[in-house]
Amino acid sequence: MSTLRFNSILESTSHKPINFSNPYDKSSEYFGSHVFNMNSMREYMPKEAFESVKNAIDKGEKINLSVADQVATAMKSWSISKGATHYTHWFQPLTGSTAEKHDGFFEPTSDGFAIEKFSGSMLVQAEPDASSFPNGGIRNTFEARGYTAWDPTSPAFVFGSTLCIPTIFVAYTGEALDNKVPLLRSLQSLDKAATDVAQYFDKNISKVNATLGWEQEYFLVDETLFMSRPDLVMTGRTLVGHSPAKGQQLDDHYFGSIPERVMSYMREIEFECHKMGIPVKTRHNEVAPGQFEFAPVFEEANIAVDHNSLFMDILEKVARRHMFRVLLHEKPFSAINGSGKHNNWSLSSNTGLNLLAPGKTPKRNLLFLTFFINTIKAVNDQADLIRAAIASASNDHRLGANEAPPAIISVFIGSQLSQVLDELEKLENGKLSPEKKTDLKLNVVGKIPEILLDNTDRNRTSPFAFTGNKFELRAVGSTANCSVPMTTLNMIVADQLSQFKASVDKLVSEGLKKDDAIFNMLREYIKSSKNIRFEGDGYSQEWKEIASQRGLKNTPDTPRALDFYLSKSSIDLFEKTGVLNKVEIEARYEILQEEYFKSIQIESRTLGDLVKNHIVPTSIRYQSTLSENVNRLKKVLEKDVYEKVSKEQIQMIVEISQLVSEALNGVNEMTEARKVANKIDDLRKKSLAYCDKVKPYLEKIRYSVDKLELLVDNEIWPLAKYREILYIR
Repeated sequence: MSTLRFNSILESTSHKPINFSNPYDKSSEYFGSHVFNMNSMREYMPKEAFESVKNAIDKGEKINLSVADQVATAMKSWSISKGATHYTHWFQPLTGSTAEKHDGFFEPTSDGFAIEKFSGSMLVQAEPDASSFPNGGIRNTFEARGYTAWDPTSPAFVFGSTLCIPTIFVAYTGEALDNKVPLLRSLQSLDKAATDVAQYFDKNISKVNATLGWEQEYFLVDETLFMSRPDLVMTGRTLVGHSPAKGQQLDDHYFGSIPERVMSYMREIEFECHKMGIPVKTRHNEVAPGQFEFAPVFEEANIAVDHNSLFMDILEKVARRHMFRVLLHEKPFSAINGSGKHNNWSLSSNTGLNLLAPGKTPKRNLLFLTFFINTIKAVNDQADLIRAAIASASNDHRLGANEAPPAIISVFIGSQLSQVLDELEKLENGKLSPEKKTDLKLNVVGKIPEILLDNTDRNRTSPFAFTGNKFELRAVGSTANCSVPMTTLNMIVADQLSQFKASVDKLVSEGLKKDDAIFNMLREYIKSSKNIRFEGDGYSQEWKEIASQRGLKNTPDTPRALDFYLSKSSIDLFEKTGVLNKVEIEARYEILQEEYFKSIQIESRTLGDLVKNHIVPTSIRYQSTLSENVNRLKKVLEKDVYEKVSKEQIQMIVEISQLVSEALNGVNEMTEARKVANKIDDLRKKSLAYCDKVKPYLEKIRYSVDKLELLVDNEIWPLAKYREILYIR
């Protein structure tokens, strides 16, 4: 796209960027102002209702309908004071995004007037159409009933003019049709298992919560340039586009000065987030040009997942007010870094302890080691499920692309903690002598805080890394709903902790002291999970070879990664922990396979349209211009002069012809492969056909088109180029 054309488009369609200013002096003055939190509930609700909701949050007790009426009345009054005119049950169906249907508080009366009405029954439950959302065959079209039900553990909030009530979404027969239900089940399972183990060390611990701190990466592009790219509009990524001369090779964008236009956008994002109680704290430029990141303070996992889903919505809505579009796709541009969403996971107790942070005493450190080693063992035993939980068509572009962790699941803990585990591994089975126990506690376990203080090394190539007082699941894609990997991690750790407690209790019943039994089991876990630990470069070919020798799987594509869900051991684990039953697992498997092949299908169709309706006509037009010029030269120049000066132009004409032919042939072959795939009824086989037979054409065709971009006149090239899109003006 020519500079003149680019500037004229901007002038004709863009408005001046909004210079956002915050009307408040401090974030603390308005943080959570649009959330029906504990302070709001105390103010608007009777004491009985407040205590009932608090017990539902803290203890999982049920709320009866009479109390629900009181809560609804209070929630209505509060939300109207914030400008709400409607309410919605805000839920997370298996589409990967959020869903909402708005109903007004407005209720006409028989005498021709109207009132604002919102009852407990409206708060507690609603009935959307279950067959219109992905359900994996759980609900037939003629059996469409599904229910949304209020989740009191996640506070309601006012977004715009709507009261949003976080809810679960289930089928008429009770199966989960959303991402929140399995997350809540996994949190409950983890709470029980972790509390049981924590009480070995502190009887005052009666509840354990999983905590999550997400890091959301994203790209910003000018709205006008976004609309000029059909591939961005339809797929969220550029299917063609030659790399610019300057990309990220100078590392000058990372942590660089934030452009003024972007800063105005970020300030409004923070303002909207803080009103919603989303504790975003960090903002910065990321590695690639046009790429940025936000990160919040840690929160309880269920609330953090809701906040991330809401945050992605806020990102997009505010972007449009600033004449931007947000790209959340994991790989929107070729040859520069894509975007992830690191999930920082830890465990906190009701006593204020972070169970993955060591304390100042050997006893506290032994508690840390217990949860630390059990988590590593859980990932070792269930690495396949972790891989399945991060699988998607878009994340396949990013995993292992020298910018993100590979598709091989491994754990990084740092050299110093590795030495601690090596020391523990040397323990002899059975009873420990008083001298050995003292030496172990003082010289190994007792020095962990000192070790961690100096343990500043990090491995950015590891999918699952310990980073001081938390584990960082770095392989999650930027478009993902955090609930899926968090549900999986909660579940496998819960199961592992349950196994640990049963084994320790058995050893104690056989005569070992509790500390001896704990050390014995930790020693066994260290030995049996050594294969999953890797301290080196996860991008290297050497690691692939080492991983293969260790028996670790390298599963680079989604259709095959999803197969891990259906293994007998996986289904048994889901059912044993109560997170999902077999019907729910199989439904999710079908939904994810279908989502995969449809994503490739859309990209394939979009690329075919780009080539036939945009790239080829433009290339032929430029080829005709070159041909006309060559013919004119032939008429006016002497033969020897003509042959000398026209050689390069003739070569360009030939090269354009070859590339056009390659691109068209590629599209035609891709279309035929797609037709074959579309006739396959089995979802897995169809996904594999799209993965193995259709997807390779996307890169093959792109190669030809990107070569054409370098040959065809910039003034007539139909698509905005990388050098125009990536650098925000």
